[in-house]
This record gives sequence, C-alpha cells and structure tokens, in this order.
Amino acid sequence: MLLVTTDFIPGKELEFLGLVHGSTIQTVNAFKDIGAGLKTLVGGELTKYNEMMNNARALATKRMVESAQQLGADAIIAMRYSSASVTQAAAEVMAYGTAVKFRN
Repeated sequence: MLLVTTDFIPGKELEFLGLVHGSTIQTVNAFKDIGAGLKTLVGGELTKYNEMMNNARALATKRMVESAQQLGADAIIAMRYSSASVTQAAAEVMAYGTAVKFRN
C-alpha cells in the first residue's frame, strides 16, 4: 500500500474511494509514568513516551491501511496524523487520509 502526504501521485490517474482512518489510545504503565515524572525534574528525553507514541502511530497506520484494503485501494493520499490527550498519561493517535484506486 502506497502512503503519501501529497494530494496526488505523479503519473497516476486516481479514483477516490473515500476517507479512511485508524486510531488507538495508548498509555505507559504506572511505574514508567512515575519514572517519566521524575525525569521532568532533571530534564531529558522521555524515551518511554517516545516508544509509546511510535507504537501508537504504527498501530493507527496499520488500522488505516486495513480500512483502505477493505475498499480495494491501491494507495492513501493526503495522509496525516493527529493526536490528543485522553488523560494525563494516555494519548489517542489517529492516522487518516483518502483511499484511492489507480485508473492507469
């Protein structure tokens, strides 16, 4: 499945199939959250949160691609991510775009 952030694919005529998305809500366990809280006192990268967000983006993307495959899509154009805080320690990540089929 081809994923692009552009509104077109050079050299391809596209048939638009519709909006597709995938999402997940992720959190780190309480002990890692406490460790991250302590890390804010001294500064530095919150690696457990980076891992959580990377995993969330991967899962949201996988779910979006599965949705597009159910429509018979060849690609997803105008692909984007969004995120929102659900609780202090949990975040929702959504991947979305437009499913398309190649005409040529």
